[in-house]
Amino acid sequence: MVRPTQPMMARLRLTTKQVNGGYYKGNRTGSVGYFAKNGSYVIDWKKVRTYNVPENLDAFKLTPFVTKLMPPTKSKYTKQIERNGKLVTVEKGLQAREYLDIWASDSGPEVLEFERREEKRTRFMRAKMEAYREKNEARREEQEREKAARREALKQKLEAKKARKLERARQFANQGETTP
Repeated sequence: MVRPTQPMMARLRLTTKQVNGGYYKGNRTGSVGYFAKNGSYVIDWKKVRTYNVPENLDAFKLTPFVTKLMPPTKSKYTKQIERNGKLVTVEKGLQAREYLDIWASDSGPEVLEFERREEKRTRFMRAKMEAYREKNEARREEQEREKAARREALKQKLEAKKARKLERARQFANQGETTP
């Protein structure tokens, strides 16, 4: 069988006819479903691409292309900076804070609802943290009580051991006195 050389193989890509079963090249469109156990293909309608076409599209005057003769659009977001002792107006991007301010001015009820939800969430989180703190404090106090009880039990045990040792020493001393 005649085969191409290795450098030639880099240029000749595999096709489905050159490889046994199981090779699927695809065309980078993504799946819209899955294969079932019995081998049939089940379409997942959540994955199917749909395109919303606006009404009266045929009567719309603008095209998707912009002429190159059009001058650049001036930005309304500018800032003043100093260069070589002169004040210069420079275009800048829309900052996040500015976007939120514009959004807040355009969407009054929505902002109020957002703030209400945020306040509710904050109160909930504070209550949760307070309950967590109280639980930890109670647990810590319980651990301290257990620790103190263990210390006290150990102290009593050591005192009892010391008393037994002293008693043995007295008995030993008494035996030594009575024996001679």
